[in-house]
Amino acid sequence: MKNKNKNFDAVKLMRELREKINKEIANMTPEQIIEYFRKGSEQYEKEMTSR
Repeated sequence: MKNKNKNFDAVKLMRELREKINKEIANMTPEQIIEYFRKGSEQYEKEMTSR
């Protein structure tokens, strides 16, 4: 049974985020990609500790 009145679609969100990230890192070197994710991780940790 499917719920046709979805308020949130996790699969759609994940696909959109993956596409966004892939576009942002498409022309980066491996070192730049590592730095991109390191900074993102730091930002996430900072946001989580401030809650």
